[in-house]
Amino acid sequence: MNLPTSTDRGQPMVSGDFTTLIDALEYAATCKTGFNFYSSRGDLKSSLSYTDLRDQAVEMAHHLVGICDKGDRVGIAAVTSPDFAILFFACQYAGLVPAPVPLPVTLGGRGSYERQLQRMADTGDFSAMLTPASMENIMSSALNDHDIPVISFESVGDLPRHDDLRPHSPRDLCYIQYSSGSSSSPKGVIGTQATVVANCKAIISSAGLGIVPSDRGVSWLPLYHDMGLIGFMITPMMAQMTVDFLDPSDFTRRPITWLQLIQDNKGTLSFSPTFGYELCVRRWRNDRELDISSWRRAGIGGDMVQPEPLKAFTELFEPFGFKDSVFTPSYGLAETTLAATFAPEGQGLLCDTIDMERYERTGEAIPASELTADENKRTFIACGKVIPDHKLEIRSMDGEIMGRRRVGRVCLKGPSITPGYFRNALATQAAFTDDNWLDTGDLGYWLGDQLVVTGRFKDLILWHGRNIWPQDIEWAAQAAAPSRCGRACSFSMGSGDEKDIILLLECRTRDQQLLGEIHTGVSSAIRLEIGAPVKLILVPRSTMIITSSGKLSRARVREKFLAGNVIDLQADDTIAVIEKKQ
Repeated sequence: MNLPTSTDRGQPMVSGDFTTLIDALEYAATCKTGFNFYSSRGDLKSSLSYTDLRDQAVEMAHHLVGICDKGDRVGIAAVTSPDFAILFFACQYAGLVPAPVPLPVTLGGRGSYERQLQRMADTGDFSAMLTPASMENIMSSALNDHDIPVISFESVGDLPRHDDLRPHSPRDLCYIQYSSGSSSSPKGVIGTQATVVANCKAIISSAGLGIVPSDRGVSWLPLYHDMGLIGFMITPMMAQMTVDFLDPSDFTRRPITWLQLIQDNKGTLSFSPTFGYELCVRRWRNDRELDISSWRRAGIGGDMVQPEPLKAFTELFEPFGFKDSVFTPSYGLAETTLAATFAPEGQGLLCDTIDMERYERTGEAIPASELTADENKRTFIACGKVIPDHKLEIRSMDGEIMGRRRVGRVCLKGPSITPGYFRNALATQAAFTDDNWLDTGDLGYWLGDQLVVTGRFKDLILWHGRNIWPQDIEWAAQAAAPSRCGRACSFSMGSGDEKDIILLLECRTRDQQLLGEIHTGVSSAIRLEIGAPVKLILVPRSTMIITSSGKLSRARVREKFLAGNVIDLQADDTIAVIEKKQ
């Protein structure tokens, strides 16, 4: 009978004190813990102890050394399966640099996926692509113009076996992590053995998640994204912790299975972007018993933290043992390996409601008062304190270090920071300041000794001296819209005082009377909330472009709009943009 791996290590826990992933796996292989993979209904499909992971990774490495030179990049389709984990670690023993690539379902159509894969292969100069047999055709089609062999997971073991391995040393690379595709050309973030080990150690520490011997992880996060790969595959292995995996597509279909796994296996650590908690609220049918009281760190990351959906999650699942104090907002990005800040354990959601009118005029995050109009109030969530051995500064556009409640660019320095983007000197130079701090491109401010992130600098809409956040417009629209509406996307066109603010709102109807009612109601709400002219356009479902990590790509939606590839449901025709401001 196939049983899940134990929570109990059977050995003393070692908290990430290793120099390479191989060192960590060699110790983890002496434990009884490992990875478990579940179906959408919560049935165990397969288990992979760290012992088996080590043994099978070593065996596969003997077959991989013959197809590539040491240091070559190998693309691996990041399916949530034992095969991916085995081949990722096989690359570590074979001296190869794995590059996890997303799956077709994440990038909106086969054509879009193939173009994205081609760019990744070009950027990473892949020597081979490893994929499940079921994806071999689409991979081969995408790489048809490249001299890159596509090898199925199932046939790696049929390659000639070589005796000598080339394990990575502490000075070598670990992987190439691709950006989630918010721009047309994905950048390959370099992860070294040193940066990965440093970040994992910080996550394990008491200033991070504070992993203890009784912890058990549960994850549905995709393994091609840093939150899934680092947070729930590599870091748990560094701490010899068992993880129960649910495929991301299965989570989307049956999100409550995530909570069911936490109950069934007494999971203690699990993360999600805000939308994952929101999806659970929408899909809950009160059709089962549930006890998720074992959940001690409910992490939030990967996107802006929205308080309303999280409060709704707490209200719904509190009777089932969930406590709002276990929420753990965090901040990070692939360029810091994964994590940069964590909220302290037990803090929950530290809310800060500020006067947005003053913020937009002065760049100061001043607390709202009784005199602040409701439409000018905005609540942000603190993302915690910077991880050990790292530094974080809030800087002005001119490099001045900003004081408390002054908004500026979030800059980081420390042992987890990437050395740059693979073979992309211009992008690397642009990512760092003159004094070699990583400029994240995010804006934020200090709330005491904790970071509050307010948005991406490149998304900021400057209008008549005001700084308007597109997510404020989007959230206002979604709050006012009926259930027939979905995602929203706001961006600007033009320059200076001639700038137009556009809002696209997805609708699941083509009834013209209903569309008229939606347009009137949402437009009124936006005028009241934003106080700036916003042109609302109702568009069909699936208009928005979502990155592989689940984020809205405003830049690519804007490009799609300007190219005339967006349908206005009320005009029932493709939008003509010939005369629009660009």
